[in-house]
Amino acid sequence: MTSIEVLLFDNFTMLDAFGPVEVLSRLEGGVEVRYVSRLGGAVAGSGNVKVSTERLEEDAEVDIFLVPGGMGTRTLVADEAMLATLRARSRRSQWVLSVCTGSALLAKAGVLDGRRATSNKRAWDWVIQQSSKVDWIRRARWVVDGKFYTSSGVTAGVDMALGFVRDQAGLELADQIARAVEHVWNPDSTSDPFSQ
Repeated sequence: MTSIEVLLFDNFTMLDAFGPVEVLSRLEGGVEVRYVSRLGGAVAGSGNVKVSTERLEEDAEVDIFLVPGGMGTRTLVADEAMLATLRARSRRSQWVLSVCTGSALLAKAGVLDGRRATSNKRAWDWVIQQSSKVDWIRRARWVVDGKFYTSSGVTAGVDMALGFVRDQAGLELADQIARAVEHVWNPDSTSDPFSQ
């Protein structure tokens, strides 16, 4: 059973979270998905979708920790309690995946120091200001460095999640999932038409 925690916060981008979850929930062997926030309770994402979340437990073990982006990241980069939570959670997760400006949060928390990462190209200038210790890769749909997978904006998270499935469970399963969700997968992590 693969455990997945999805960090939610006010003004997260829905597709950043639920696109990768749709892919990852199809991993073989069963999946348990928990939606968490720092304090728990209802969280409102883009489109005013409200999600009930559990309180994030920093000391719990988890296989995959997913950090979406969205406008809410603009204030959270200054929230030291959230950054401390991200540092603790990242240490206790086997894999950490971020979509869009979720990588800005990880960068500000210091967990991407000395690593390669990418982010949303429309928010690029703001994201890279969050840390000069990250090797920011502009021309990338997603980037893998150790246990960290970071993707470009919004729909790139689906491509990254499929890339993660390919890396962990094989190309055949990744292709099966892409066909099942009728997604035209871009399997080349370096091919990013939005980086121009």
